[in-house]
Amino acid sequence: MAFASLLEHVGGMGRFQVLSVLLLSLPVLMMASHNLLQNFTAAGSEHRCRPRPEANATGLDAEALLRVWVPRGERCRRFVAPQWWLLEANGSAPNGSSGPETEPCGDGWIYDRSVFTSTIITEWDLVCSSRGLKQLAQSLYMAGVLVGGGSCREGFGRRSVLTWCYLQMAVMGTCSSFAPTFSMYCLFRFLTGMAFSGIVLNGVSLSMEWMPTHMRALVGTFMGYCYTVGQFLLAGVAFAIPDWRRLQLVVSLPFFGFFLYSWWLTESARWLVMVGRSHQALRELQKVARINGKKEEGDKLDIEVKGSGRVPQGGPGVFAYYGLAMDLQNFEFNIYIIQLIFGAVDIPAKLVSVLTITYVGRRFTQAFALILAGLAILANTLVPRGEPGGGGCGVPSALTSLVGPPGWVVSAFSGGFTPNSGVPQELWVSHRQTGMGLANTMSRLGSIMAPLMKMAGELFPALPFIIYGAAPVVSGLVAVFLPETRNMALPETVEEVEGRAPPKSSALDAPSG
Repeated sequence: MAFASLLEHVGGMGRFQVLSVLLLSLPVLMMASHNLLQNFTAAGSEHRCRPRPEANATGLDAEALLRVWVPRGERCRRFVAPQWWLLEANGSAPNGSSGPETEPCGDGWIYDRSVFTSTIITEWDLVCSSRGLKQLAQSLYMAGVLVGGGSCREGFGRRSVLTWCYLQMAVMGTCSSFAPTFSMYCLFRFLTGMAFSGIVLNGVSLSMEWMPTHMRALVGTFMGYCYTVGQFLLAGVAFAIPDWRRLQLVVSLPFFGFFLYSWWLTESARWLVMVGRSHQALRELQKVARINGKKEEGDKLDIEVKGSGRVPQGGPGVFAYYGLAMDLQNFEFNIYIIQLIFGAVDIPAKLVSVLTITYVGRRFTQAFALILAGLAILANTLVPRGEPGGGGCGVPSALTSLVGPPGWVVSAFSGGFTPNSGVPQELWVSHRQTGMGLANTMSRLGSIMAPLMKMAGELFPALPFIIYGAAPVVSGLVAVFLPETRNMALPETVEEVEGRAPPKSSALDAPSG
């Protein structure tokens, strides 16, 4: 009996599977709160140089002080000496002057705190010459996601690594909220990113390996919708908590609860068989059978030792989505509404994707979604900046992001991510987790580059969009050559993946009598 048939033998999509999906999906609700958190904790705000300390002795109010000490519209320099003539209604610069002398802000900045009372920008003055550190912090977080994905290996199993990552996410996220310096903040965020990657990879593997074949697409889409709902949740929590330290703490504490209940989760029987721990796999299957009301069927299970296959290499990932989603202030519109829009476009995209991957196929859905996203980004470069959909900035662009090119991009990537999370699982065999880690590593390399591309855009504004658009088009064309996995059981040998052999019997077979 193949493993897919074995799952049906112990209950199919029974109470155990439903409860496991729910428990594994709850943390996904909070994943967006960490992955996209810097949209709010590192949000920029209007700022101007702080006047010299002696300026306070003049007795002027704050507005008058700024007028005589800071050039109008200037954010990074101030006057060396006060320009009193600026207080006069018809004042003019002194005769013979080539312009007041200015200097860098030597005493810090004054920030507009009407929207965000505190961010890492205002905390550590990440403005002017230090403004690139904001993008550096996000890239270091994504570097942690990269390292975490590359370190996911088969030797420790799914559940054990998942439990550890819940704890690491909780502890490192909490430590980030108390970070005394920017360097320590970056370190804790790096370690948080490592935990994020472990949760994604192991959570997907653990859920999919316990799912019957016909339920994989639906379960994968459901978990994707949990991430979508998490984006709405992030916008609401960030609006209610405008202080970055408190916000960081609030989105981190729930993972302590996820850590506690994760001890109930059941290790993947597929993985246990592949690593030769058949006796433990039998116990886990019998546990599942009892929960599903199939105790008698579970007691009949027999054990046979079966060898494991090898794992094929992973493919390229996609990073253009992160270039947009991790810099929402680029739209120059209410950041909370933009976060809701980016979450809202996921809803129809995932609905369409679950229908196409179920009735058309994984390969077509992924290839079409990636190519559509890439072409939408490239088309966005042809519209003048500030126009609807143009260059990703301006109020018209923000309002049309739901229906214009930016909205098509996010919708297409949402549709592409759904089959992308399942196809690797359905192609890799014994070292499925290692293969997922490799694929995740490739995609995270791109997500690390995404914030850095934003910095390159200061020199050539269209460059980020050209890169963001070309990468998914190429990936979509490559995806055309992937094998189709619709309605196929998870492979257990390399020959099954290559189509040279029919599915073999499982290591755990029910006796014919």
